[in-house]
Amino acid sequence: MEDFFTKIEIRVNENLFIKQPDSSELGKKIVSGSLDLIHEIGFDTFTFRKLANSIESTEASIYRYFESKHKLLLYLTSWYWGWMEYRLIFCTTNVSSPIERLSRSIALLTEKIKENLTSTHIDMIKLNQVVICESSKAYLTKEVDSDNEEGAYSVYKQLVEQISDIILEINPTFKYPHMLISTVIEGAHHQHYFAAHLPRLTDIIKGEDAITTFYKDMVLKAIGAIEITTN
Repeated sequence: MEDFFTKIEIRVNENLFIKQPDSSELGKKIVSGSLDLIHEIGFDTFTFRKLANSIESTEASIYRYFESKHKLLLYLTSWYWGWMEYRLIFCTTNVSSPIERLSRSIALLTEKIKENLTSTHIDMIKLNQVVICESSKAYLTKEVDSDNEEGAYSVYKQLVEQISDIILEINPTFKYPHMLISTVIEGAHHQHYFAAHLPRLTDIIKGEDAITTFYKDMVLKAIGAIEITTN
């Protein structure tokens, strides 16, 4: 698996950056440095000035790659969903049972990343934590419609679409596949955040991946898959 993920190339919508960050060492430093800083201080207090000081560069240099910190967050989250799409393909290819593919997909969406599976400049453990804490700020904005028109959320939507298709393969009459999968993704983010900061809002069982177990059970029951497997 590690060899597979070291060879992948994530493509991010060109509307999210001015200059391709992967094209230079400075660009890569901006991306990795921004991830470190957002992870440390949060997106709300993150600024390009603080980033410039952190990576020993200038604000002007950063603005040559990204027009705003909002576009930078869109870049990071889009990169994350592109990477998750690769992981989805890897874990479901050659799996004939749609119920097993769905179960693996839900695990992928809900489990916290505990090890780096890529040798790129992006720390996937930190990116996963930033996505859990900050990704909703990429679309809960006044600019969401224009960002959507530019394709800022296309990879996220593709991922939801692919897993929704598995649901319809299992139960073609289920009316809400996209709603269900987007609820799983965003809900799992909230539960991981609650577990870390507001534990009385969630239920964590020692020795069990409770969040993944909860959402697998919820989805399979919602689409009638549990009845299918027991009949």
